[in-house]
This record gives sequence, C-alpha cells and structure tokens, in this order.
Amino acid sequence: MPLTPSQIRAQFPALQRANDAIFFDNPGGTQVAQSTIDRITRYLVESNANHGGAFATSAASDAVLDEAHAACADFYNAARPEEIIFGNNMTTLTLHFSRALSRTWNPGDEIVVTRLDHDANVTPWVLAAQDRGVTVRWVDFDPEDGTLDLDSLARALENKPRLLAVGYASNALGTINPLEKIIPMAHAAGAQVYVDAVQFAAHGVIDVQKLGCEYLVSSSYKWWGPHAGILYGRYDLIDALTPYKVRPATDTTPGKWETGTQNHEGIAGILGALEYLEWVGQTFGTGADSRKGRLNEAMTIINAYEQTIGEAVMDILENLPGCRVYGITDRDRFADRVPTFSFTLEGHHPRTVAEKLAAENIYVWDGNYYALNVTERLGLEGKGGMVRVGPVHYNTLEEVARLGDVLKKIE
Repeated sequence: MPLTPSQIRAQFPALQRANDAIFFDNPGGTQVAQSTIDRITRYLVESNANHGGAFATSAASDAVLDEAHAACADFYNAARPEEIIFGNNMTTLTLHFSRALSRTWNPGDEIVVTRLDHDANVTPWVLAAQDRGVTVRWVDFDPEDGTLDLDSLARALENKPRLLAVGYASNALGTINPLEKIIPMAHAAGAQVYVDAVQFAAHGVIDVQKLGCEYLVSSSYKWWGPHAGILYGRYDLIDALTPYKVRPATDTTPGKWETGTQNHEGIAGILGALEYLEWVGQTFGTGADSRKGRLNEAMTIINAYEQTIGEAVMDILENLPGCRVYGITDRDRFADRVPTFSFTLEGHHPRTVAEKLAAENIYVWDGNYYALNVTERLGLEGKGGMVRVGPVHYNTLEEVARLGDVLKKIE
C-alpha cells in the first residue's frame, strides 16, 4: 500500500524539531532514522571494542559488524557478505580502491570516465591513470536533457579500455543512466565497470547481480544512515587484488580492504538504517518473508511515492518566471530520473536564492555539488552553479507547496 507520510516522518527525530525546517538538501545528505541512532547508541554502550578480541564486548562488536555486512549484501543483492567493504565514504573508498586496481594497469592502457559524474568517480581514476601512464577517455552528456551520450560512450570504448567509471544517477541533474545498456557495452569492449550509486541508492532498488557490474559504491548518509561508505566488489576480483594495507592486517577479504580500525559505531548505524528500510517494507509492503524482500519492497514503495512528489516540484519550477531546470523535464520520462532538481533563476545568483530559502527554513544546496564537470559543461561554473532541490520520501506535498510560495516571492 502507499506509504503514509505521517508514519514515515515519525521515524525521524530531526523532522520533529520546533523550527519547522524543510529538508530539501537531501542529495547532500539525508536526516537519520531513529533506528540508526538507536543502533549507534547501543553499539557504544553495549559492544564498544576493537576487532578480534577474546572477550565479550569484542565478540559482540564483531557480531554487529558481521550482521551489517550481511544486511548490506541484501541491500545490494550481492552474492555473499564478503563482497561488502566498509569505509569512510564513497570518495575515500574510491581513492583507496583506485590505487589498488590501477596496479593491474600498464602504460598505454585506457580507462573511461564521464562528464556527468560526481568528481569522486572521476578524479580518483584520473590520478591513478596519471600514475600508471594510462590514457583517460571522456564520455560527454547532452546539455539539453542531461542524459549520457551513448554514441560518445561507444567511441570511448573502441580501444578496449580496462575500466568504465559511471554513475547510477547524477547528483546534479538527477539523470538515471541506462546501466542495463551501458554495462553490456563496456563488457563487450573488455572493460570492468565501477558504478557510483550514491545518488541512486535512496530512490530505487539496487541489484548488482542483475546489473552485472564488477563494483558499486554508495554512502549511507545519503539514505538515512551515518557518514559511512559501502563498496560492493565481485568476490573473485576483490579477493585477487592487493590493496595498500599494513602488515598485521588480515590477508582475507573483506578484512584486507577495511584497513585500520573501522568506524564500528557508524557501521552499526548502517545496519540501523537498513532496519528502518525493513520497517518500511514490512509496514507498507505485501509481507515479504526475507530481509532482502522487505528491502526491495521498501525501495519500490519509496520510488512510487517520489514520482508524485517529483512531479509536484516540477510543476512549481516550470511555472516560475525566469526559472530554467536542467536535466529531464518531460514527465513521461520521469522514470529516467531521481527527484533531484537543479535550476537557475534569472537575475539571481544561486547562493542568493539558497540564502533566501534558508531564511524561510527551507534548506537547499547551491553550487556544483562536486559535479564540477557538469557545471563546466553547462557554462555555469563561473556563475555560481545551480540551486538544487532534492526531496525524498519523508518530504510532503505541503512542503513542496511551501517551497513554491517562497520562490514566487524572491525578487
């Protein structure tokens, strides 16, 4: 059944604050669920210890970490928990992983990146390529609708690159890339595929086995969890690679990738965020009898709700004088985007718009959101970038209407 906003919002303490803040800054980080907070607190009170000890709190800590690996494997539909690697965030994980993967490249090899991606899925690969004498090929996007240029991709793949780094959804324009087409194209050219799913993970079902990608990464603070990152890697590949690590660290996967003492309470919080999603699936779903099933139902229900709220945002922006929305605006194509909307308002610097909205307790982002190649390609980097509004499933149509009222008054 459709989700009930009041029941959803009751799960988020930040939404109960007296200042009536409206959080449309979600693409930069969502608010956290109560179950996330509870898991972090419980960990610190009951099982705060380092890994691998012979005593009770260490064993309890390891049990939480093991369960978090298993839950994330269900969230991504990985084949086994050992395919899950935790880290500080997507950026740090990608920098770490790119150093290890690039050790298998040789001078004269090629890799492919796109101009639609967050810089965390661009620069780590570019730097690694520079270190190894590897050529970088770029894939363009259509500035009119923000979709990746598949002809440009096909040309970039002609020389059999070692890797394609591509986003699942654009954090700037909201575009969902057609990975069901892109990944087979890359594989036919002999390339492995590294997917940045940070912006997509809050909005739809992820199935790494169905996608067939070798690697996929997201950050839980973009989907109701703490500041932490989760990398999936196909086991045979990540187990064969040699990461940069200290000598006492285990040589087994995933331990050899999770260098040093991890953010254990943060990993517990990831488990709490997934338990919240299970609650959504159980409360509004059809009664799935597994965690994986409940997580999938939750994301399907969330996606359906967000289609409605995304259209409501689009209604406001397209009728706002002087407003230009970047990316897909055709409602018939809204299945090809997440509800992340970036726009400019004629005569107003994006920062000024964000400040005026903030004065009315409406929180939005402005600038380039680290999608530097996007704002450069659109000719907006030197003009302050864009304003970004990103509702998620805890936002309401009433909040969208309030956004419209305030935007209409900006002079």
